[in-house]
Amino acid sequence: MQERIITIQGLTVLAYVGVPEQERANSQRLSFDLRFAASLQPETLEEDLSLTVDYASVSQRLEQIVCERPRKLIETLADEITMLLLKEFSLQWMELTVRKFILPNTDFVAVTLRREKSDFK
Repeated sequence: MQERIITIQGLTVLAYVGVPEQERANSQRLSFDLRFAASLQPETLEEDLSLTVDYASVSQRLEQIVCERPRKLIETLADEITMLLLKEFSLQWMELTVRKFILPNTDFVAVTLRREKSDFK
């Protein structure tokens, strides 16, 4: 069996996230890396988008989820994103990294998780 892995690297979204209320008062930049495989893996796609995953739609949906409401934890946000994207798109699995640029003297803080579609049946 072959597997095509689609990657979206460095998708930037402004979000209201943080444990202290004052941190959630202003939007801050989050960066997302996604890797996923379509549930269908035909040998050839023959230029047919319906045989794979529309990564533009995945990106747009991720942005919608992030902007729906404030969250305290990037871990919660990552869980919600993977659960919804796996349910709404024909994905076999997804790996997601969320980066938050908040701590002084660091490049970023990140959480990475990998979920299978079967985790949410």
